[in-house]
Amino acid sequence: MGRVRSWVGNRRIALPVVAGGAVVLGLGGLYGTAFAVGGDIAQGTRVLGVDVGGMSRAEAHRALTRELGPTAAAPIAVKIGDRVEKADPAALGLSLDTDATLDSAVRTGYGPVNVIGGLFTSADRDVAPVIRMNEQTARAAVDRLGKSTEQQVRDGVITFEKGTAKAVAPLPGVSLVEDKALDTLRAAYLRPAAGPVVLPVTRTEPRVGAEETGRAMRQFAEPAMSGPVNLTVAGKHLSITPAVLGEHLKMRADGQGRLVPALDSKGLLADPAVARPIDEVTHPPRDAAPRLGADGRVVLADLGRDGRQVTQQALGRAVLPLLTRTGAARSGEVATVAVEPDFSSAEARRLGIKEKVSSFTVDFPAAPYRTTNIGRAVELINGSVVMPGEEWSFNRTVGERTPENGFVDGIMINDGQYVKSPGGGVSAVATTMYNAMFFAGVKPVEHGAHSFYIERYPEGREATVAWGTLDLRWINDSGHPLYIQAQSTDTSLTISLLGTKKYDEIRATKGPRTNITPPAKRTGSGETCEVQTPLEGFDVTVGRVFVQGGKEVRHEDFKTHYTPRDEVTCTPEGTPEGTPEATAGATPGATPQPPQKPSGAPVNGVRTAAERHAD
Repeated sequence: MGRVRSWVGNRRIALPVVAGGAVVLGLGGLYGTAFAVGGDIAQGTRVLGVDVGGMSRAEAHRALTRELGPTAAAPIAVKIGDRVEKADPAALGLSLDTDATLDSAVRTGYGPVNVIGGLFTSADRDVAPVIRMNEQTARAAVDRLGKSTEQQVRDGVITFEKGTAKAVAPLPGVSLVEDKALDTLRAAYLRPAAGPVVLPVTRTEPRVGAEETGRAMRQFAEPAMSGPVNLTVAGKHLSITPAVLGEHLKMRADGQGRLVPALDSKGLLADPAVARPIDEVTHPPRDAAPRLGADGRVVLADLGRDGRQVTQQALGRAVLPLLTRTGAARSGEVATVAVEPDFSSAEARRLGIKEKVSSFTVDFPAAPYRTTNIGRAVELINGSVVMPGEEWSFNRTVGERTPENGFVDGIMINDGQYVKSPGGGVSAVATTMYNAMFFAGVKPVEHGAHSFYIERYPEGREATVAWGTLDLRWINDSGHPLYIQAQSTDTSLTISLLGTKKYDEIRATKGPRTNITPPAKRTGSGETCEVQTPLEGFDVTVGRVFVQGGKEVRHEDFKTHYTPRDEVTCTPEGTPEGTPEATAGATPGATPQPPQKPSGAPVNGVRTAAERHAD
């Protein structure tokens, strides 16, 4: 037996031989020899192209850190839809576990077969890196990416600005599929790529795409803004510029993916550039105006007249077809129509409005807010016709007392005290209407008195209103139509009901004041505080007597409870409100008890001091 010299790695070793050259070293001896000469990592081992074969574990760790560390820490470019974002791997919860990777390299590199084979072959082995992902961190990061890159679907849109048509391009909806995005990021980490990592998304296509948007621009929008539209109205010429047209023109999706034009004919008709010239050749209808003659009979002071107007439908029919034409073809004529008045002279005669049924006047101190609010309410009430069996409502007729409806701030009663609030003063109109209704003998449905008595109104025969909580309503049970005539000045207003009398006369009676309660003293502050003089509270009963043929044929009683009107003084802003100083027997803030209703007689609506209503 002799020895053969052989090279393993960079070292030469002597192997025992027998005759014929056979190797007689045991397998265990070769395995141990391989460890002795090859280091911790088997020859030919690579991790992502980094050769760590034959290295000790510490050497391999340094090599991987040096070669793969920058890549492992480099920002990852991701593509979500059409957007490219960069994200830090640590923020995505991704990291390279070098120790676990080396553990894998050692396990796969050293078994008896692999080790001994490594002595005689030079085959390379690629070991996959061990990638760690902190799922909680990764999900939070992907959620942030999804929210920051989400794109809402947007249909193609065409707008008109200052006489020019502009197209807004459609956009698909893009939403990140977060669960699949986690797997994609893990698989792409540390892997070389030609471009950004494409993350999975769901896409929603717009209903109106680029092709349809372009068609609508070419076929309608651009021609519509190419020049003015010329109209003839009752012989008068009117030119509407593209800028004015564009203010009232839109293109909307029709549900089939097409953009179609929509002209706001009502807005175009109200536009000053169109309304002014049309108003010069048209006029609204005028109602007939009944008035009382010297003998107390109704005559028609104004017979009324038909109007002639341009309707919004007629304007739209004339304008819309012209918008896609050019030159002289962008001209057309707008038809006018006759409009009958709501109340004509023939209607007045047919309804039998022939005499004054009742009339009542209320005087009040002059104040700008009263002039405005009372005048506006009178304007809305005057000329109303209430047919037999119909109900009349103050709130329904006058509407909410807002600036948009023509009302301004005035004085109202809130919590038993005067305060500033919109619509103050309209209770003068409600009180006047209540008395006109009272003396016409028609049926009351809803009404309520002020919480405390106001001296300019008749005791127990007055009314207040509050939007949403208290109305003045009555039913015309006279058997004949009633025409409401209302008129006002700066200091008075009168409401008359014209029609045909059911009774010869309606009389009012009033009993003495009872349950008299003295007022208290209070102190208020702030801009809404109003000085208030004291007045006692009391109960009073008012009767309504129906007379026919000189005899009383019917009688009704109405009982009203008034709380005391406390004396109020106002302190500067910020001064705490004083404690009420009640005089003997007064109960400031107490809720009045409902009055007892006599058999067969209606009762005034009882109002508490905390309720709010007009003065």
